[in-house]
Amino acid sequence: MAQVRANGITIEYEDHGDRDAPPIMLVMGLGAQLVRWPIELVDDLVSRGFRVIRFDNRDVGLSTKFDHAGTPNIVWTAMIQQFGRTPPVPYTLQDMAADTIGLMDALGIESAHIVGASMGGMIAQLVAASWPERTRSLTSIMSTTGRADCSRPTMRATAVLLRHPRSDDLEAIVAHGTLAANVVGGRFPMEDAFLAERIRSETLRNRHPAGFVRQMAAIIADGDRSARLSRITAPTLVIHGSDDPLVPVTGGRETARAIPGARLIEIDGMGHTLPPQVLPQVADAIDEHVRQSTTTAPIAHAA
Repeated sequence: MAQVRANGITIEYEDHGDRDAPPIMLVMGLGAQLVRWPIELVDDLVSRGFRVIRFDNRDVGLSTKFDHAGTPNIVWTAMIQQFGRTPPVPYTLQDMAADTIGLMDALGIESAHIVGASMGGMIAQLVAASWPERTRSLTSIMSTTGRADCSRPTMRATAVLLRHPRSDDLEAIVAHGTLAANVVGGRFPMEDAFLAERIRSETLRNRHPAGFVRQMAAIIADGDRSARLSRITAPTLVIHGSDDPLVPVTGGRETARAIPGARLIEIDGMGHTLPPQVLPQVADAIDEHVRQSTTTAPIAHAA
């Protein structure tokens, strides 16, 4: 792992594969560290001839934290947004999209294939909308447009997302994380022992609940991206699970409708996780999409 200064913050990242290979930027979701991207998926994409970069978003993992900005009240933030006003938040999803571009600048990457999951899909969408010349292709996984009525989570998924352990007891955190993964995992449940080891490892690497809240506030404040998505010119693939209870599949369908020319792949039984059973299909889809995009995507020079 390594760190760079980019967009005014420190970003922790991993860089896999040949430095001269076509680059893929992997952008992770709400409160999740770079290690949430399965290393099996990373290695598979590298074996197919790609350079793969995964990184910690701001306020998570080993990247810069924003504790100095305070912790927003999520209910109040949502109420302000519902009344058509832009709530004040410590930072925005647009700021996080600029982090992705900043990391690319620091690594000397002129343009890349942008792949995002969940909140990372939202960030990836904004990269493609705001920096078309830096985006060779876009892949939005288990994400949505931000339109309030297009993809509402189930009550159980919402409850498990918001109910974080208040203590720092490692085993309580592992137990809750295992439950949460099973609730949102669709028809591909992972073994509890596998989940427990993954969550334990992630927690020991870093745990920062306040960052989760600030990132959630950024999602709420961003609102409906549909108009911005309509400006995306990069070849776009949308991947979504049929059994996603956190961001139901209607979110993926609406995303594909909002982006001109986007292609939608629905994976039967997949929930809001990337379990081992779906990784080959996800890798195949990204590989095919990236290769088809090679001759049509813009190539730009970094400033």
